[in-house]
Amino acid sequence: MTSAFDLPAALAAKADPVLVAGDEKHFADITASLERTIAELQDRLETERRAPAGKGRQAVDRDDAIRRTSARLRALRRHRLDICLGRMVTGDSTVYIGRFGLTDSDGRRLLVDWRSPAAEPFFGATHANPMGLASRRRYRWTRGRVTDYWDEVFTPDALDGHAALDDQSAFIASLGSNRSARMRDVLGTIQADQDAIIRAGSDGALVVDGGPGTGKTVVALHRTAYLIYANPRHVLFVGPHEPYLAYVSDVLPSLGEEEVQTCTLRDLVPFTATAAEDPQAARLKSSAELVKAIEAAVRFYEEPPARGLVVEVDDDEIRLTARDWAEAFAAPGPGTPHNEGRDEVWEELLTILEVKYRGEEPPDLLRSSLRRNTALTTAVNRAWPLLEPADIVADLWSVPAYLHRCAPWLTASEIKTLQRTDPRAWTEADLPLLDAARHRVGDPGAPRLRREQEAAVAAQRRGMARVLDDLIASREYDDGEGLMSMLVQQDLRDVLVDDAAVPTAGPDRLAGPFAHVVVDEAQELTDAEWQMLLQRCPSRSFTIVGDRAQARHGFTESWAQRLSRIGLDRVTLTSLTINYRTPAEVMDEAAPVIRAVLPDANVPVSVRSGGVPVGHGSTAELAAVLDGWLAAHQEGIACVIGDPSFAPRPRVRSLTPTLAKGLEFDLVVLVDPQGWGEGIEGAVDRYVAMTRATQQLVILTSSGRRFPEQDLAVVAESVA
Repeated sequence: MTSAFDLPAALAAKADPVLVAGDEKHFADITASLERTIAELQDRLETERRAPAGKGRQAVDRDDAIRRTSARLRALRRHRLDICLGRMVTGDSTVYIGRFGLTDSDGRRLLVDWRSPAAEPFFGATHANPMGLASRRRYRWTRGRVTDYWDEVFTPDALDGHAALDDQSAFIASLGSNRSARMRDVLGTIQADQDAIIRAGSDGALVVDGGPGTGKTVVALHRTAYLIYANPRHVLFVGPHEPYLAYVSDVLPSLGEEEVQTCTLRDLVPFTATAAEDPQAARLKSSAELVKAIEAAVRFYEEPPARGLVVEVDDDEIRLTARDWAEAFAAPGPGTPHNEGRDEVWEELLTILEVKYRGEEPPDLLRSSLRRNTALTTAVNRAWPLLEPADIVADLWSVPAYLHRCAPWLTASEIKTLQRTDPRAWTEADLPLLDAARHRVGDPGAPRLRREQEAAVAAQRRGMARVLDDLIASREYDDGEGLMSMLVQQDLRDVLVDDAAVPTAGPDRLAGPFAHVVVDEAQELTDAEWQMLLQRCPSRSFTIVGDRAQARHGFTESWAQRLSRIGLDRVTLTSLTINYRTPAEVMDEAAPVIRAVLPDANVPVSVRSGGVPVGHGSTAELAAVLDGWLAAHQEGIACVIGDPSFAPRPRVRSLTPTLAKGLEFDLVVLVDPQGWGEGIEGAVDRYVAMTRATQQLVILTSSGRRFPEQDLAVVAESVA
């Protein structure tokens, strides 16, 4: 059998059988078990696919089983032997930790799932708190073989020649490894401070505050996988933009979680924001209060008529009073979308009219006649019309009196600021209001779909009733077991309804509700945008990841203050202060940039030095810088930030400062960063862009000078 170890010559001493023989045997057992498990899953999948689809709940269960089996197969085939992250020794016991749990044919546990309580010491043990460990080994895998490993010992008796004591070597090496278009696998190198947050409880809101390079995104993704394992639930993961989601897209599937819904805030609303927004209008729309004004805007169309109505039925006249209208309009329960509530209003009106009717027409015929009554239909359509969410918001921006009625706290000047000539030229600031309108109004087609569903079910029941009644009458198929008498029962007839033949609407997978929501780069969310997420998470269970120092529009209050204002009052704050990604040389130059505008910024401490100073030069040198770096580095990704005219090329991306947030690159080149804006917004953009670098940072300016914040820092240091 080929060895699982492929150590370079410089690490030949680590190949000593005394050190790796136990691992080799265990890896062989893992390989055999993986092959058996994959074969069994493949057979099970084929059996499930051949099974009859069934109907209703049976069909749903079959589809779920196929989806779960397929996901498990993909996960095992994705990793194979490198499913093993490491091992830990506690006394005479050696436990191997895996991405997933794995047993052999005899039921012996070969791998413990990294999320299980039994695996917690592997990530959480420190020399101050060994958590019962004698030693710990982590593996570094490359193309399915171990290319490095390192041991940590926690007790003196572990120093018996069975450990390769180059503590942290592979971890530090992994920090400086080349980046790619996807986030690299870091599960095996999660640190104790990160693991403690990943495994924290989910009651209320957990805030993970940390500067660049502290692993906030790593924590957010792995916490998502942990929460699903610890308590299977419907989880939503929200990222800042599409490049970010593409960058992290492999992480959750690599952890076996393929059904987590991931999105940006824009994805939550089926409207496209293309127009630019007036800054003052954007500020007004960022308020949660204006979002709540949507309730008043819709309620305007739910006010019962103040005048009565005479409804003519045959030779009879039925009088609807203002009190009758009010009673009918109160029928929809709390939280009922406006368009769905209209059916309830109709039914209540028909009941009221039926009670008042003094004629002899049967109730069913009476109701049919009333539904066709032109005067009644016109009155209901006028009093409780079907609404479109976009119409509600567009009317607010085009009818000042309507906006004043719905948001009376706005001044005349503010109302004028919010009015625009094209009210449907949607901006990002409109999206929270459009989302609120969608939830409050509901689907205009919902009542029609419900009537179509009811008609389809009724037609099936009528058809089945004729067939079953004929069978019962003929007794032709009576088997002596009482089957015919069972068919008389309505419950059995209801089970026979074919759900697949009933029209349905496509599911909105982002509508919620979700049991937990994870939000990365949360410092950027406005109060209005938070309402979009609160709407989807009634439990108020959140993981909120961000850095106040990276908020482009400023974040002067505390997390607790911000979250309390938007409706989250159970808040736990945690902090990450160690920068694992950014070399000290880059952080030394980036720190003054943010502290010039935010003196109390939480700037993390880098754990490593890259040995490469920050480069400065002229924008005319951009091509030469990139060509030189590409020639010297056969792997890795570079990014040019701030030059919209630069065309991306292989291994070189071009992004704005905003779209670079949350990403990382081996080489980062800033182009004229002094022109990115003044004040907090400009400083934050520069700080964020600088700290995307994992190996080298180059700053190019038209003047060749450093940008203002650095000059101020140099002056301050000289004065000191």
